[in-house]
Order: sequence, then structure tokens, then C-alpha cells
Amino acid sequence: MRFVCFGELLLRLAAPRRELLLQSPSLEVCGGGAEANVAVSLACFGHEAAVVSAVPDNALGEACRAELRRRRVETRHVLTSPGRMGLYFLTPGASLRAGEIVYDRADSSFARLGAGAFEWPTILAGADWLHVSGVTPALGARSAELAREALEAARRAGVRVSFDCNFRPTLWQAWDGDAAGILARLAALADLLFADERTLALLSPSERQAASATDPFAALSAAALARFSSVSKIATSTRLEKDVDHHVLGARCAERGGGVVTVEPRAVSSIVDRIGSGDAFAAGFLHGLATGRAASDTLAFAVAAACLKHSIAGDFNLATVGDVEALLAGRGFAVRR
Repeated sequence: MRFVCFGELLLRLAAPRRELLLQSPSLEVCGGGAEANVAVSLACFGHEAAVVSAVPDNALGEACRAELRRRRVETRHVLTSPGRMGLYFLTPGASLRAGEIVYDRADSSFARLGAGAFEWPTILAGADWLHVSGVTPALGARSAELAREALEAARRAGVRVSFDCNFRPTLWQAWDGDAAGILARLAALADLLFADERTLALLSPSERQAASATDPFAALSAAALARFSSVSKIATSTRLEKDVDHHVLGARCAERGGGVVTVEPRAVSSIVDRIGSGDAFAAGFLHGLATGRAASDTLAFAVAAACLKHSIAGDFNLATVGDVEALLAGRGFAVRR
């Protein structure tokens, strides 16, 4: 299938060797961004994937576009426009110390875009899915309007919409944005939602009883499906963190008229890089839908893809369908020759 992913491209600058940020005078750099992460993973799974974004007309912007092209992601709708490159700084976690992210995205080329920046009928021609995350509207009023334009254009064009709510409090607080109201308006335009219990409670603040139910996800997703008539599925990954290097990943999916599906969790240890694992889950879920897998098989594929992301440095999940299926089949860890 053909997927169009809309959002800001970023450069990630991370402290090396699990050091604190600037503990030593060096940083490791790679490309990233929630929607770009999904596009790269889908391309690795064999789908057509395109990114729609904006970068500055300089070496930083070109490096990001070149990295996407190297991963077989289409970039012809990545504009060059005034502004700077969006950045984020990562302090990796270690042992009992949690990781930390510092955003530096103000006045980026993407954040400065205004309404009407993209020709959505042209961009969406031939697309099967549009994927957008809640990080985009969190950047400011302009970006929130751009996200609304994109989702509305997709609905008019008959393109299915995948919306990962991706609630980032620090980004919303920076401009005192109405996270609950804006995310709810965008969720109402989606066919597929990625949202956990916290985000579902944010989208439906009146559902206090549901949030305190024995199974909050089941109760809150039922309320969200009743509220958002276009949404047919709500999926979320789950994570139990024993320490920075030992996690247990699972997933749940609520379907309209079909109840809640849950898959057996998987343990992940000796984690190389957890950043982008949620996007790897989203891409795995979209791949499962695109290939007609049953709900439980789609969830299992998405969880396995997310688990494999933890073994790959950088934001992008470079695992192939074969890699994921080998994990699902339990083929072991001997060197493949």
C-alpha cells in the first residue's frame, strides 16, 4: 500500500555511551521525527511511503532528506522554507536512571508553515493511508491548523486516516495549547487511533468513571468509539519497566463491535535504543492491516516490530518483515548464515 506521513523532520543529538548530556564534548547525530519513523519502517516492510514536511534550505535539511531517500522514502513533498532545523537532545537512560529529552524546535521551518502550505489533493492522489501524530498540533496553533487541513483533505479524498495521539505535555505547555480540545477534534477525523488510557482520558475528560474502571482501557476506548463515529479501531502498546534495560512489551486493541484484543507480552532486555519504538509499533500495526492479518496477528506483529526496534540504534526501525516473522516464529538467536 501507499502511506503518506505528515510531520516535522528532526535531528537527534544524543550523549554517547549512555553519558549525561555534554558530560563529554561530543554528540551522536541521527535523523528522526515520529511520522518519519513510521514512514521508514513501512518502507522497510515493503510499502510505498512518503513524508510530507518542511526543512531549511541548508546542509542540515538536505541531510535529513537524503537519509529518508536512502531508506526508500519519497521526499518530493518535503519543502524547503525559511526557519531552522528542529532538534532534540537525548540523554540516554542507564541502569536506574531514566532517559531525558530536551526539545529545541521553536521557529523551525515546519513550525513556521501556515495554512495552505501543501497541495493535499495532489499529495494524497493514489494514497491508501495518511498517518499523522499528535506531536504536530502540539508545536503551535499554525501546526495544529496544518494537521486539521491534512486530515480533512484525507477524508474528502477517501484516504484512511491513522492518528497517533502521542501526547507530549512539554510541547503543549510551551504555548498553553488546548491539548484536549485539539486532539479530540483531530481524533474525530481518524479511522484508526493510537492512544493509551492517559490519552483517552484526556480526549474524554467527562468519562471519570471509565478512567477508574477495573479495565480503564476497555472502558475508555468504548467511550471514545461511541464519541468518534469514524474511528473503527483504537490500539495501544503497553510497557512494564523493571529498569532501563529490562522491559516487558504488550499491546491491546479495541474494535468497534468487537471488544478488546490483547496479546501475550514479550520481554526485552539489553536495550540498545528505545526511542522510536512506539512508532515501530504503529508501523507494524499498519502493516498488519495492510496485509489483511487478523486482529490478534496484527497486534503480535506490531509488538514484535517494537521489540526489535529496541535492538537498533537511532530513531528508525530498520527491521524487515522477515526479521519480525523470524522473531514471531521463535527461530532463535544463532547467527544466520
